[in-house]
Amino acid sequence: MTCTVASAAVARSPAVELEVGERAVRVTNPDKVYFPERGITKRQVVEYYLAVADPLLGVLRDRPTHLKRFVDGVTGEWFYQKRLAKGAPDYVETVQVRFPSGRAADVLCPTEPAVIAWAANLGTFDFHPWPVRRPDVDAPDELRIDLDPQPGTDFADAARVAATLREVLTEAGLVGWPKTSGGRGIHVMVPIRPEWDFVAVRRCVIAIGREVCRRMPSAATVDWWKEERGERVFLDYNQAARDRTIASAWSVRGTPRATVSFPLTWETLPDAEPDDFDVLSAPGLLAERGDAFAGLHDAPAGLETVLEWVERDQRDHGLGDMPYPPEYPKMPGEPKRVQPSKARADTTGKEA
Repeated sequence: MTCTVASAAVARSPAVELEVGERAVRVTNPDKVYFPERGITKRQVVEYYLAVADPLLGVLRDRPTHLKRFVDGVTGEWFYQKRLAKGAPDYVETVQVRFPSGRAADVLCPTEPAVIAWAANLGTFDFHPWPVRRPDVDAPDELRIDLDPQPGTDFADAARVAATLREVLTEAGLVGWPKTSGGRGIHVMVPIRPEWDFVAVRRCVIAIGREVCRRMPSAATVDWWKEERGERVFLDYNQAARDRTIASAWSVRGTPRATVSFPLTWETLPDAEPDDFDVLSAPGLLAERGDAFAGLHDAPAGLETVLEWVERDQRDHGLGDMPYPPEYPKMPGEPKRVQPSKARADTTGKEA
């Protein structure tokens, strides 16, 4: 008795070359389906990125940028590419950064649309830029606030917290620029003068988050430990730590619908539906509405008022620093990285 085994290989479609400015960018296997639920192919993702290349470069240009790559599409495994991929064309530029471990690396530094298309051909969905620009990669020029709805909350809850966040930023002399995360959350980008280091900027995000929580304690939290957050929106202050990044505006997200992180105005945020912004719809919406992030860095502000809040929290409320992510070295002034229930168990000698 004989049996035959069907080949599991899937036929590859012929590569195509796209003209991107003065460059020719090769797209391999362009018909490969990246988003099965909607039939969106690799070529469509690359073409999406070319359609939004100008505003995307407005938020990426000259920034160290990590790539979140889905080489087998949204249903496959993904990974972060932090160091520049081997075999990059000679027009792809880099900038050296130093990670929290102290190790240095040459990281992608986007400068032109062809770089975006080249990265998209690698299976890049999300572009994750640092909040710094060369030549000074140790002084953030953006304060970023990630509003992350916890179980039991959703985008509408995040939008309500964002409205209070806007009030707090205004009182601090800051201007926030909101965008969808591409999921249930909201990102608010705050342009600042590059005069403070990562530690100071992160402390400012904590102070801003604490002020939001004072005004709506049942809706917002800065508690690092999930067991303490409840059904509230978490203001993830650790996204401001060195080497921690969020997906840029216009980035494709790893969702079945191929949603994108879409810039909004404060006026349109309350009625926005995150699923409305995807690879297929976003280019048309950009043409219709324009880029809500145009002018993002025209008037950067200072952190003097928020730094006063940092001192006030310490002096009047005994509120100092908060835990860093577990992979970071112990930082000066940081409290113990111990889950509260475990800390109580260690103190009492039994489970809390």
